Amino acid sequence: MTQLDVNIMGLPYKLACKEGEEQTLREAVAYLDGKMSSIRDSGRIKGTDRIAVMAALSIAAEFLSTKATGGPLADMTQSEVKHKISAMHTRLDAALAQQENLF
Repeated sequence: MTQLDVNIMGLPYKLACKEGEEQTLREAVAYLDGKMSSIRDSGRIKGTDRIAVMAALSIAAEFLSTKATGGPLADMTQSEVKHKISAMHTRLDAALAQQENLF
């Protein structure tokens, strides 16, 4: 396991990451930071928690559109997609739990 120091909307986080997956995690952080910053900058939504929820909904909608016919996930079953999402949640929970221990 490797730890990465990243920033999301100007806030620092330490995230755990498997060896060799650092670049993918950095890309995910940059993507999330962009989504959240865009929502914050629109001025319509206040509060980091609400911004995070709106960003999550936006990303989920993008993800589900890739599942559409001809999308990159079209050949996966719903169960396989759910399994991948569950694995992502487990990784995120572990990374965020470590972050909470720092404060």
